Order: sequence, then C-alpha cells, then structure tokens
Amino acid sequence: MKDKFDDFFSETDFDIKMPHEGHLERFQNKLNNRKKGKVISWKWMSAAASIVLCLGFWLGNTHQKKEFDLADVSPKMEEVQSYFVATINQELKEVEATRSLETEAIIEQALDELEELEETYQLFVKELSKKGNQQQIIAGMIGNYQQRLQILENVMHQIQLIKNLKILENETFI
Repeated sequence: MKDKFDDFFSETDFDIKMPHEGHLERFQNKLNNRKKGKVISWKWMSAAASIVLCLGFWLGNTHQKKEFDLADVSPKMEEVQSYFVATINQELKEVEATRSLETEAIIEQALDELEELEETYQLFVKELSKKGNQQQIIAGMIGNYQQRLQILENVMHQIQLIKNLKILENETFI
C-alpha cells in the first residue's frame, strides 16, 4: 500500500510553485468587493404567484363547459344514457365488422343518418342547458337514442338479408 502512495506522488506533477507576489491581497480584495446581486423579496414573489393562481382558477371556472347532458339530470338518466351509449357503440362495432362491397352503401347511409341524429342531440343538449330540466327535452333526447338504435338494428337486418341472399345465390350456382 505504501508503494502505491509513493508511486502516485512520484508520478503526479503537482503545482508546487509559489503564487505571484500580492496574490493573497488580491484574493481577499475580490472576496470583500464581491458584488451583491439583487435580492428578490420572496414575499412579493409569493403574492404574485397567488394572484396568478387565483386568476387562473377564475378563468378556468368562467370558461368551463356549462352544458348539461342527459346524465346530469339524475342518476337514473345517467344509467339510461350509459345503456344507450354502450348499446349503440356495440351495434356500431357489429356493423363495421360486416362492412363489405355489398353493404358499403347501406352502412354509409346509416352513418349519415346517425350523424344527423347526433346534431339533433346537440341541439337538445343546448336546450336543456338553457331551459333546465324539462320533460319534453329529456323525452326528445331518449327518443333520439332510440332512433339511433333503430337505424342500427335496421342496417344489421338488411346486412343479414344481403348475406342470406348471397348464400342462396352461391348454393343455386353450385
């Protein structure tokens, strides 16, 4: 171990020269004359941050969505909406899974009708936001969901008829 230390010190080139004359005085002068930077008052910074946060919360609440949906009316209506949305999404998946050249036109027509019903539903949402909890608006929203389901069921029925017709044609051809 002692050999390693001896080797280290003998191989390492240390700066052992004396500094120039007056070095200590120059160093102490630099320490004493160090420029003092501007000290930021944390009280002012915390007050400014608080104001910015309050302003942000106020703006966030002011511009927040103020539209009511069917789910906002009551817990029961939330269940109804969840049921319809889940069923419609499931039906849409089934329709998309059966998409082919023969069914393309029927599916596109149904999707256009669903888009129109979605626009009508958004009008119901605006009316509900303006006028509040009115039975006619709620009934219209539920009816809108029912119409969407009816369209999707009709499309699935038409697609099934096309498939059956295609199977019959193939059997007749054979």
